[in-house]
Amino acid sequence: MIEHSDSAAAPPVVVAVGPDETKAAVRYGAEQALRAGCPLHLVHAVPVVPQGPETVLITAEGVEKFGRESLALAAEQAEDVVHGLVPVVEVLRRGAPVPVLVRAAKEARMVVLEHRHLSRLARLVNRTIAGGVAAHTRVPVVAVPTGWRPSGADPVVVVGVDVPERSGAVLAAASAEARIRGASLRVVHAWSLPDPYDGLRISPEEAQRWTDRSHAEICAALDALGDVEVAIEADVRVRRGGAVEALVEAATDADLLVIGRHDPLLPVGSHIGPVARAVLREATCPVLLAAPEVRR
Repeated sequence: MIEHSDSAAAPPVVVAVGPDETKAAVRYGAEQALRAGCPLHLVHAVPVVPQGPETVLITAEGVEKFGRESLALAAEQAEDVVHGLVPVVEVLRRGAPVPVLVRAAKEARMVVLEHRHLSRLARLVNRTIAGGVAAHTRVPVVAVPTGWRPSGADPVVVVGVDVPERSGAVLAAASAEARIRGASLRVVHAWSLPDPYDGLRISPEEAQRWTDRSHAEICAALDALGDVEVAIEADVRVRRGGAVEALVEAATDADLLVIGRHDPLLPVGSHIGPVARAVLREATCPVLLAAPEVRR
């Protein structure tokens, strides 16, 4: 391991620096570190190069040199944001990206990665590193689309709510992010009938009853946060339909989309969940996978 570190005790913001474009993730992570007054750790995972005649065109030294160059460029980009106000640490570690980042996340405030939108065919054979990291750690994970920049309009943080009475952690995370940015909070919930009946037509009156009930449950969950301003000013949107479509549509003008995920340390179902995985693929703004609530 090659590492130039700082002794600062505050948990750092970790940004993954890879061989592809990571400028958007570096900028986002640097802004987060600046807001929190904590170190920024730029982490590059160097793959282990197998030795043999088939690898004569690439050496471990060459791969490592490229990693150092990638980190140096990312550090320059980060310094353009932080201007020396927080430490910028370059970390070069050997191994596959997901295990390296999961280890780095153990002491981190959050992990930030850049997300490239893949073609439909590529989606079938690729899983995002962000999803892999989020499936094995409890710290917040943010995926920033390549090339993304804030629109410059009034900032908006969107949060997706699945089951309102179990959404305290994701609502608290979104509320904190909105407050940090001076942004408005938009709460989105999509409801549907149980699978065998979801295709059935129901009366407008019945649909409205479902919507009103969900709206009331979300307002109660906001009240439970104990922040009167958030509870009053949040823009609560409830609709019938698919959760992924509702979230992506509601976040087209957002600075951040906050969603929950499954607890990675549960004995079964250790994955981020189908909605979170689909939103990571489709969203056009940064997506924060909030730290899951600890459950037995």
